[in-house]
Amino acid sequence: MIRPREIGYTDELLADGSVHRTYEDGRQEWRRRGPDGVVRWHDSEGGSGTDELLGGRIIKRMPADGTVTYGRDIGYGRTLWGRGETLMINRTSFGGRMGALLVGLGVAGLAVTAAHLPPLALSPEEEEALRQQAQNSTSSGGGEVSYDSGDDWDGGDWGDDDGWTDDDFG
Repeated sequence: MIRPREIGYTDELLADGSVHRTYEDGRQEWRRRGPDGVVRWHDSEGGSGTDELLGGRIIKRMPADGTVTYGRDIGYGRTLWGRGETLMINRTSFGGRMGALLVGLGVAGLAVTAAHLPPLALSPEEEEALRQQAQNSTSSGGGEVSYDSGDDWDGGDWGDDDGWTDDDFG
C-alpha cells in the first residue's frame, strides 16, 4: 500500500464562471475550462498551465514550462499524482467528503495501491488514444463523465450550465 502525502482543497465558483481553488497547504489556483475541455490555471506562486482529462481517468498537467505530470482519478474525490507521492482530496464534493470519512473508518477498498499509479510518461500517440477513449465514452454516455463511485466528473456542485464539475482535474 502506498502512503502519499494528502493535500485537501476546496473550490469556490466565481461569478465569472471560473473557479478559485484553495489548497490546505496555503496555495491558491484560479481555474477556467476552455471550450476544448482543457482547464487553464494560474496560481498564487506565479505558475500557470493546463490540466486535461484523458481517458482511463488519467489527467495530464502541463505547467507553462512544458513539463508534464500525470495524475489518476481514483474515486471519491481523490486524485493520485506522479509516482504516488501526492494525493489531492476534494473537500468540496460529496464524494471527497465521503471518501475521507470512509478512509478514516479504515475501509480497505479505498487504500492507495500500485494499481492506482498514473503513468510516468505517455507518447503523443498514447495520449491521443486516451483522448479518443474519453471522447468515445463521453459521446456514448458512459465512463468518463459519470462515475458511480462518488467521483466528480458528473456536474457536481457547479451544475451543467458552465461545463464545470466540482472536481475539475484534482
